[in-house]
Amino acid sequence: MAHELVAEVWRGEFLESVHHGSVVALDRTGREVLALGRPHDTTYPRSSNKPVQALAMLRHGLDLQDELLALACASHSGEDFHLDGVHRILHAHGLTEAALQCTPDLPIGEDALKAHLRAGRAKAPEYMNCSGKHAAMLATCVINGWSTHDYLDPAHPLQRAIRDTLEELAGERIGAEGVDGCGAPLLGISLTGLARAFSALARAEGGPERRIAQAMNRHPEWVGGTNRDVTKLMRAIPGAVAKDGAEGVYALGLPTGEAVACKIADGSSRARAVVVVAALRKLGVAAPDELATFPVLGHGRPVGAVRPAASLAS
Repeated sequence: MAHELVAEVWRGEFLESVHHGSVVALDRTGREVLALGRPHDTTYPRSSNKPVQALAMLRHGLDLQDELLALACASHSGEDFHLDGVHRILHAHGLTEAALQCTPDLPIGEDALKAHLRAGRAKAPEYMNCSGKHAAMLATCVINGWSTHDYLDPAHPLQRAIRDTLEELAGERIGAEGVDGCGAPLLGISLTGLARAFSALARAEGGPERRIAQAMNRHPEWVGGTNRDVTKLMRAIPGAVAKDGAEGVYALGLPTGEAVACKIADGSSRARAVVVVAALRKLGVAAPDELATFPVLGHGRPVGAVRPAASLAS
């Protein structure tokens, strides 16, 4: 994939590093108004696929309250309320934490991790940032009478339903298949397809798509965490549906139909929100100044910033 320069890392007045990537922005009609790099090539959206995975579950009978539905779409920070939500989903469907097959892990939130380590806790599936999604997957299986021991098998009815839903919303066929960090099947589409999917969710006026959009935008701290950029972005933009993903992926849709998606080539997370905000501004969408740059620290204080490249900033 031939990526383009999308972000620069400035330490003081010195350009220290750069990030290459691909980014696409769609207007409310679905027309590409920005396309840098190769946004039509297949990439792995990683956790940015989660809202679409949750949509497939709703279409197959899953019924969760708003904050728990947001948690089903989450890469949560592992805060206490996240863990409580995972337990609530499981227990409401006659399941325990032993049913989770996501990878044992530590919380990804800085404060949650510190508290976890101070308490002397070890890695466990429930602390993994994808445990909300896995709990919802298991609940969907119980509702439909599907087996739970093999819910991560790509041939399982749940995973086939997710595949069909992603292809429908993205408007394209799956271009690659793999295994995600949590153990779930990983489906590859283009960044343009990912943007189309988020546009479809955000602009929906009813149905399960609307439930997903409302849950995420009304409860953004359940999608990310108290201080996460994805939480701040949804709080700042009315009706926005945003989801970060591993390896430098980010997607956002708006209720008016505009959408953006990006992939940072080196997998870094520090440039993702910067690129998304710059792409939103290209669409004429007001986005928070707080996320327009990412701080570069020296001795614990800001001495520079990650900024959008000229191709995005102009």
